[in-house]
Amino acid sequence: MAIRQIIDIDEELCDGCGQCVSACHEGAIQLIDGTAKLISDMYCDGLGACIGDCPQGAITIVERDAAAFDEEAVAARLGRPDKRPAPPPALHLLHPPVGGGGGCPGARARIFEPAPPTGSARDEGQPSQLGHWPIQLHLVPPTAAFFRGAELLLAADCVPFAVADFHRRFLTGHALAIACPKLDHGQEAYLDKLVTMIDEARVASIHVVVMEVPCCAGLVRLVERAVGRASRVVSVRVTVIGTDGTIRRESELRRAAV
Repeated sequence: MAIRQIIDIDEELCDGCGQCVSACHEGAIQLIDGTAKLISDMYCDGLGACIGDCPQGAITIVERDAAAFDEEAVAARLGRPDKRPAPPPALHLLHPPVGGGGGCPGARARIFEPAPPTGSARDEGQPSQLGHWPIQLHLVPPTAAFFRGAELLLAADCVPFAVADFHRRFLTGHALAIACPKLDHGQEAYLDKLVTMIDEARVASIHVVVMEVPCCAGLVRLVERAVGRASRVVSVRVTVIGTDGTIRRESELRRAAV
């Protein structure tokens, strides 16, 4: 133990939005009973990357007696397959209690009024644009033939369910990989696979499509880290989808000749 800088969360100010959970690259923060908590001093590097993501100003940097930051413990927690995975999300995150108990906004129940379907009951619709299998990032071989020189579409799991014309709008002409930055375990393996896709499969570009919920930002950060580690330079485009299926914003993370 030694005096060092570390985050401090004011639980009175915290509204349980979960944005700090997504912002913490070390997985040091969890929502417990609707409130953000630092689960272990050794997971916190004290840099405060989560501070700017807290809309309530509930997180500050303090100096106190704390265990040293343990990078190996963080790596084990986030990605080593021989370690026990983190537990599934608590039920209170999936079903926030009535009366403002907090919870993750990405898990908040919402109902939309879908547009009426077009065409007759016998209309078989448009053909699938999926050109390969598997598609889950845990399962895909990063140097598979379908990734070589391809335009890579990396989509959060929920996106195809929110976007009615996902195949036409996003999938056509792309190789696909899907992932959930909130629920998937062992995401350091994802980082390695993305670096391999860039350097060895030599993907032509990456289009990241995520939902507007805070946890989806983790997938964008994962691609940022992969681009930073890769030896090749590749253009990265990000599209954020609203929970009603509309495009909220589009941007480019990095663009350069490859």
